[in-house]
Amino acid sequence: MTQPLIRQILDYDNRANPYPLYAELRKTPVLHDGGGTYVVSTYWEILSLLHDPRLSSDRRRRTVRDVYGLSQEEDGASNLPTPFLRLDPPEHDRLRTITNRSFGPPHSPRRVHEMRGELEAVVTGLIDGIEDAGRIDLVEQFSYPFPVTAICRLLGVPREDEARFHTWADTIAASLDPMPGEDPTERNRRTRDAQLQLGGYLAGLLEERRRKPGDDMLSELAAASGAVDTLSTVEAITTAALLLIAGHETTVNLITNGMLTLLRNPQVLRRLSEDPRLAVPLVEELLRFEPPVQLLPNRTAVADIDIGGVTIPTGAAVWLVPGSGNRDPQRFADPDRFDPDREDIEHLGFGSGIHICFGAPLARQETQLALSHLARRLHNPRLLEDPPPYRRNAVLRGPRHLPIACDDIRP
Repeated sequence: MTQPLIRQILDYDNRANPYPLYAELRKTPVLHDGGGTYVVSTYWEILSLLHDPRLSSDRRRRTVRDVYGLSQEEDGASNLPTPFLRLDPPEHDRLRTITNRSFGPPHSPRRVHEMRGELEAVVTGLIDGIEDAGRIDLVEQFSYPFPVTAICRLLGVPREDEARFHTWADTIAASLDPMPGEDPTERNRRTRDAQLQLGGYLAGLLEERRRKPGDDMLSELAAASGAVDTLSTVEAITTAALLLIAGHETTVNLITNGMLTLLRNPQVLRRLSEDPRLAVPLVEELLRFEPPVQLLPNRTAVADIDIGGVTIPTGAAVWLVPGSGNRDPQRFADPDRFDPDREDIEHLGFGSGIHICFGAPLARQETQLALSHLARRLHNPRLLEDPPPYRRNAVLRGPRHLPIACDDIRP
């Protein structure tokens, strides 16, 4: 018996190439699966909903069961307050604005830009450290350690603690994935345990920064907690956890998806090796072509919404599929072709609206540096396995390993 289309998309067997399924999904731009879930897959409808205040990011406002995810009753109480990523205005706006003071304009306009030299040094060191050019796992040896190091330095988290927070971060990131068939009680238990341990760890770091501040975001979050119009202590912990996890999980995928795409398009790889300036438009096209976040399965209608010829009722679960919207032929010409010369790349790779990716400037800079240096320094790189093994997560989609080889590593 053929599985429903949504379950086929979530099925791990289709993780390496969900795009033919997305093409089928777009035939019904707003698909009601017969349960409580509405799936939106076309570009203009997704973009409209990302800017629609009737679509909430707060799961607590859901009243209709999502047959692929968890009901609110099953969701259980978190050990930490809800991060601003999953809140609506005005609380979302308050928390995001306070956090942004330490990250971007107008209070810290050059913070990410001034990291460039340090990030280049990390990239150089990781490539220099590759000992066997005949077999490289790009994820283990480069795509994972680079963004982890970057976010640790930005936040002020000791890099040597990575072994401590890696499992907690993976567990919390995995909780975003609907993963039909998994025991929700056990998954919730693991997620709550990971939240508790990560929260305790970050609380300790924040307390250290209150006593001895440094030039990092944790110090600024610690100094900002407890005063008027600032973060409470638990809000500072939640925000730090969000930045630590989101600050590397998606960028790992973006870099890995990028190198996989380049190896499948050797003519573009050659161009990048000769002209690193190509990295800027190339990364934008990559965010359209192979975005690191494929699904947004956590929205809720807080009023009836008429869209795509369908009425989504109040309280219903709404899934947005930016991985599909980015390949919508109604929006992009020849959408299944990777083309860094594409003149109009208004992609959904970082979302849109009030929840547009907080860390987008850092992710862009990291990926531009990573791909341009890899293209220049790896001589005659090639895939050893295609498709590579993927992570199980359907939301944060990317290879778990990327085995490649090259003839040598240039200085």
